[in-house]
Order: sequence, then structure tokens, then C-alpha cells
Amino acid sequence: MTVAVVATDGVEQVELERPWQALEEAGAEPVLVSLDKGTITAYQHIDKGETKRVDAVVSTADPDDYAALLLPGGVINGDFIRADADAVAFVKAFFEAGKPVAAICHAPWVLAEADVVRGRRMTSWPSLQTDLRNAGADWVDEEVVVDGNLVTSRKPDDLPAFNDAALTAFAR
Repeated sequence: MTVAVVATDGVEQVELERPWQALEEAGAEPVLVSLDKGTITAYQHIDKGETKRVDAVVSTADPDDYAALLLPGGVINGDFIRADADAVAFVKAFFEAGKPVAAICHAPWVLAEADVVRGRRMTSWPSLQTDLRNAGADWVDEEVVVDGNLVTSRKPDDLPAFNDAALTAFAR
């Protein structure tokens, strides 16, 4: 199974690394899809962290090439991704195809921008709750929320539950 992991500079390092590792351990092939070629720089909250090589550029990536979508968090990452029309269209295509999607922390901003949260029960970093409610979501403060093919979580502390739920959704 090939999983698109959409991220750019400012992605929360642990929210990229741990799900990536969980995917690999489960036999999946994560592919880093980003806004530009080259590398991205992850962050550890507000401090720069490690860099990671980009595998595909979202403007030319085909959602049909991927079985599932993972959206790691990070304030900068979520904001940059939701501001990119190609990235938003890429994300929306997964929902239109009924494919599983997992998003953590600030990544649900992208889902709101893609207009795919209306009527969905979900969670996120707490500061996004008003944005998600305004976009029509039923926001709850829980470790992990599964609503059909959508898995959401709040923060790095939720990663074990998030990874388990995402892997279960991706295996369906």
C-alpha cells in the first residue's frame, strides 16, 4: 500500500516521523508529497529540526497513485498546505474517491479548506475548534476520532492512538 504524506516546511517532526515509521513497520510505503522539489525542514514545535527529501510534488502528483492520505501537523505546515490550491485539490480528491485520510494537530485546517469536514465528527489541536465548527464539523476534544474513512487526533501525545487508528483505517 502506498500512502501519500502531504507536508512542507514547518511540519511537526514527531508527527511526521512516528506515523511514517508506523506505516513502514506495517508494510506500507509512505511517499512524501510536498509543495516543491528538494527537501523540507521539520520543526520541533518552534525550533528547526531535521530535513527530509521530497518524493513527489503535489502539483503533479496523482491521487489515484495512493491508497490513503496522511496529513501530519505543525502550525506552519498546516497553514502553508491549506494556502496551496494544488494541495487542497489533492486532499479533496481522496475524499471524493472514498479513500481513508488521517490528520493530526493543525492538519485539519487543510480539511476545512478542502470543504470536507461538514457533518463530520472530528478533533484537532484545540485552537482549530472554532475554524472546524465554522466549517461545519462536530469538533470534540478526544485523543482520536474515527468518522467513517477519516481519522483525526489532537497532538503528539495522541500519536500511539492516532497511528493505531490510521493503520486500521488504511487496512480496510
